[in-house]
Amino acid sequence: MKKNLGILGLLIFVCFVTALCSDGFLSTYNVENLFRRTALFGIISIGAAFVIITSGIDLSIGSVVCLIGCLTPWLLVNQEVGVPLTLLILFCVSLAIGLIHGLLITKLKLQPFVVTLCGLLIYRGITRGFLDDQTTGFKGQFEGLRQLALGVIPIPGTEIGIPFPWLILLVVAIAASVFLNLTIYGRYLFALGRNEEAARYSGINTDRMILLAYVVCSLLSGLGGFLFVCDVGSAQPVDFGNFYELYAIAAAVLGGCSLRGGEGSVLGVILGTAVMRVLKNSITMIDQIPNKIEFAVIGIVILGGVITDELLKRLAARKRAAAQAKRG
Repeated sequence: MKKNLGILGLLIFVCFVTALCSDGFLSTYNVENLFRRTALFGIISIGAAFVIITSGIDLSIGSVVCLIGCLTPWLLVNQEVGVPLTLLILFCVSLAIGLIHGLLITKLKLQPFVVTLCGLLIYRGITRGFLDDQTTGFKGQFEGLRQLALGVIPIPGTEIGIPFPWLILLVVAIAASVFLNLTIYGRYLFALGRNEEAARYSGINTDRMILLAYVVCSLLSGLGGFLFVCDVGSAQPVDFGNFYELYAIAAAVLGGCSLRGGEGSVLGVILGTAVMRVLKNSITMIDQIPNKIEFAVIGIVILGGVITDELLKRLAARKRAAAQAKRG
């Protein structure tokens, strides 16, 4: 809770500074767009958090977003596949990717970094191959389906509405929170992240839990890819979803997920995502800040989160040592 309050304070501070420096920050269009993008990135960031809690990493998130995002209009428009079958195919592809990652890591004992880095290259390469690097889009069709990302629920008495992706994020966040905090399997995930060997000796099927984490991450990446392409209306295989894994990992780390594993909260991840999106929006809207430093900001955020986590770990260890010395 202290971490979450600290992130919330940082979010309020960044919003306040940006509002002072840019008149357009609090405009209806910018606020709605900021909320929508926060929801979209929040979904994939929750998926990244599941993997990070197990002390793993998934570098393929952006490429999965690209694959699913490009596959959606290609199936619907180019191949004229029906909506139900398209959604089933997207689900199966996302599920298969997560299963492959999990099996390679648990059965062949490959490093998550290597497996997902290869996935990053493979899935984007496959997408560029079957589309021949051509842009794919809805071409004015399936506007009803696109409302899942573009729809807005008006707030009575105001000019601002709640973007529909926030409802999807809310469902995902509640389900993830219940799973992590109110089920024994959630406790297994945290125990696995803290000490995999101890978790295995205590009777936890660690392979199954790792597999589950990567499947959840892949499914949420697929959902994110679907909503992203519905939002923008088209996708280019070369750059669609580029570096989204960095945004997701940065949001999770900033939100309190330790790269060591065993720590994290869904609320913190959402707050971390909001901070990342507001920072990006600030860089865009404040003329004094050059747009080229966006990735520098992401790097600083990740490094700051890791340094803070390390310092807090050392402080907690010193307190425990001091307490034991007094009892002794």
